[in-house]
Amino acid sequence: MEINTEKDSNYNGLESMPVAELLQNINNEDKTVPLAVEKALPQIEKLVTVVAERMRNGGRLFYIGAGTSGRLGVVDASECPPTFGVPFDWVVGIIAGGDTAIRKAVEFAEDDREQAWKDLQKFNITGKDVVVGIAASGTTPYVIGGLKKAKQHGVATGCIVCNAGSPVAAAAEYPVEVVTGPEFVTGSTRMKAGTAQKLVLNMLSTSVMIQLGRVKGNKMVDMQLSNNKLVHRGTRMVMAETGLPEEEAAELLKKHGSVRKAVDSLR
Repeated sequence: MEINTEKDSNYNGLESMPVAELLQNINNEDKTVPLAVEKALPQIEKLVTVVAERMRNGGRLFYIGAGTSGRLGVVDASECPPTFGVPFDWVVGIIAGGDTAIRKAVEFAEDDREQAWKDLQKFNITGKDVVVGIAASGTTPYVIGGLKKAKQHGVATGCIVCNAGSPVAAAAEYPVEVVTGPEFVTGSTRMKAGTAQKLVLNMLSTSVMIQLGRVKGNKMVDMQLSNNKLVHRGTRMVMAETGLPEEEAAELLKKHGSVRKAVDSLR
């Protein structure tokens, strides 16, 4: 395979560039990312479809990854409960090296082919579930081993990678390959590759939750009311749906704990 994410940057002499030029050139590279994601939309659609189908039938979504890729999976998983009001074990992010690796790199954690499956087994993973491996290079042993073991046990597998024809993609039934090319700083896949992975994760989890009925119209009607901003947002939603004045809408929301329940209580 050709590892485009490790190729030399299209730019050189970065340390001598004025700040304005650095920013413009980084921005020029970033502009290419959504176009690369667009080419992968058919692959993303297939992955969304199988995840939604499995989750409708009681399955869960697991992300496995190392480094930046693992952190992005943890972030996406952790944002699903407050955004969509789902249980915390519906979408689970697992990073090589454990939670310590979210803040501090754990040496050689990504090189263990057996550990991902051990980590997944802690959650009593079954054939109802889906495992999505996230790896910019597409060569991370932790992810490859986890996907292969998952597949052997009847678990549906997908991946998000940023090179074509990678071992990670070969190990997944539903690969998503977003070829982002060389990074502005050679090999720094937290940049374009990380941005691409974040965009795909946004698409995946949001589209799945919409398919599962966790959005109404364009509103997060099941969001957790965990701060004043969200309480005010929820109150406005109830007002819009019911025509109630603000004070009554706020009281109804407080009583029922979610926009959906508040609105349904009047029907």
